[in-house]
Amino acid sequence: MSFMIVGICASPRQQATDHVLHEALRMLEEKGIQTTFWGVRGKKIGFCTHCDYCLKNKVCALKDDMFELYPLLKEAEGIIFATPTYNNGVSAQLKAVLDRCRAVVASDKNFFRGKIGMGIALGGDRNGGQEHALMQIIDFQILDGMIPVSGGFFGANMGATFWTKDTLEGVKQDEEGFRSLKKTVNKFSDFLLERKVT
Repeated sequence: MSFMIVGICASPRQQATDHVLHEALRMLEEKGIQTTFWGVRGKKIGFCTHCDYCLKNKVCALKDDMFELYPLLKEAEGIIFATPTYNNGVSAQLKAVLDRCRAVVASDKNFFRGKIGMGIALGGDRNGGQEHALMQIIDFQILDGMIPVSGGFFGANMGATFWTKDTLEGVKQDEEGFRSLKKTVNKFSDFLLERKVT
């Protein structure tokens, strides 16, 4: 069975978030799932001004690198949002991506309906706002009709969380973080498989 999964790396740096998302996609590929990586690093992504152009014209008024992402999101059966934690929430780049998705929902209210979603959040502190960031991701998924998946109780309640200690080496040493990632990826792939079977 084939699936198309998009992993969105919302870090402007090629550091811990990039590394962890690639690990998640590798885990899925080992299960025979096709994945695509898309990152905000080096991309031009304007912020939504709520101008309502998309409501009237069914397309975003801003012409930038979001137009690379829109077709990937349309084809995806599952979407992974991976973000560093900024000020107790998602990165500014991810917030811009989420807000700019208003345009695709304006053109098709069912654009995200039924897609499986998961979140990964990394923080420099052990309790650095990772769960708040995951809740922002989950809120977006619920609002747009996606099915949010976590790793379940005992360690991955809302998704995968990592303590980076602000270094790439720090995240590589976070065994608990990778345990939460494995649990979340397994649940995510189970949901995808169940959809194919039914």
